[in-house]
Amino acid sequence: MTFKASVLTLYPEMFPGALGLSLAGRALEAGTWSLDAVQIRDFATDRHRTVDDTPAGGGAGMVMRADVLARAIDHASPESDARPRLLMSPRGKPLAQARVRELAAGPGAVILCGRFEGIDQRLIEARGLEEVSVGDFILSGGEPAALALLDAIVRLLPGVMGNAVSGDEESFENGLLEHPHYTRPQEFEGREIPEVLVSGNHKKIAAWRRAESERLTRERRPDLLAAQPLLK
Repeated sequence: MTFKASVLTLYPEMFPGALGLSLAGRALEAGTWSLDAVQIRDFATDRHRTVDDTPAGGGAGMVMRADVLARAIDHASPESDARPRLLMSPRGKPLAQARVRELAAGPGAVILCGRFEGIDQRLIEARGLEEVSVGDFILSGGEPAALALLDAIVRLLPGVMGNAVSGDEESFENGLLEHPHYTRPQEFEGREIPEVLVSGNHKKIAAWRRAESERLTRERRPDLLAAQPLLK
């Protein structure tokens, strides 16, 4: 089954962007996933192709119109479409690896990229959009966030990564940050590869990696341990 992504945006030329390169690009060429970038302005009805208007109640900036966005979504995702409808938004639920895996296991996603001050709340409610955040910071628009989301999804699709178990011990997969990595040369500017990693003792190596993951998580992301009380 091909994973089908439809991205609704004012800047379709931003896609596939980096997704046309490396693993994602090869998978796109192979048909493992598909990408359709939809120009939102095509669904405006006036000669200026207007997609926004002043905010109700006053205030700075502009708000993307519900009627224009609804036509764009209905075009890209008719009622029979089983794909989730996502809105890249800083007020959305923080994106987690578990949700990425859920999306990768599905038929695809319809992703709306907002601009300006945001989009009309009525559109979010009427079309059942799931708001997704990639971090506690503000971008100029949802496009970079959509690219990040799709990159995270595509690498998990069957056959995209050369080794299917490559992602099993990555950060967040087991609720911890990933352990440090080393490779040749044995010595670099006076720093040696930890002795345990060249010992050949796989049990000790596994224990060292687990301990390092726990240490780094406690130091850098103690919030991740909240769901793992035994590791606190």
